Amino acid sequence: MDDVVDASEGQRRSILILLGGFAGVGLLLAVVGIYGIIAYWVAQRTKELGIRRALGARPADILRLALRQALSLTLAGASLGIGGALALTRLLKALLFEVSATDPPTFAGAALLLTAVRLAAGYVPAWRATRVDPITGVCEVPVAQRRTH
Repeated sequence: MDDVVDASEGQRRSILILLGGFAGVGLLLAVVGIYGIIAYWVAQRTKELGIRRALGARPADILRLALRQALSLTLAGASLGIGGALALTRLLKALLFEVSATDPPTFAGAALLLTAVRLAAGYVPAWRATRVDPITGVCEVPVAQRRTH
C-alpha cells in the first residue's frame, strides 16, 4: 500500500518539499534583509539621536523612538505581506493535502518572526546610539564591549 501511495503522491510530495525549501530560503533572506535595512537606517540616524540626547532625551526615549518607527514599518509590511499571501493561496490550494491554504498558525508565525527580527534590528543599533557622546560623536561603550570588524 505504501508503494501505491508513493507512486500516486510522490511527485506532489517532491514538489512540495522543494517549494518548502525555497520558502525557507526566502524567509531567511527576508530576515537578513530586514535586519540589514533597519540596522543601516538606525545607524544613519546616529547623529540625530545623539543630538536628541544632547537636548535632554533619555536613552529610553531614544530606544522608544527607534522601536516605534521600526514597528510602524513592520505593521505596514506585515499587512501587505499577509494580504499578498492570502491573494496567492488559490495557486497553492491544489497542491496541499490535509492543510488549509490559509493556515492561521503559519501566517501568524511568519508575521511574528519577521516582527521580532525587525524589532531586534532596531533595538541593537538604537541601543548603540544611546551610548554615543553627543559632543564627539564617539560611542561611549567600553573598548572591551565593542565589536571589532
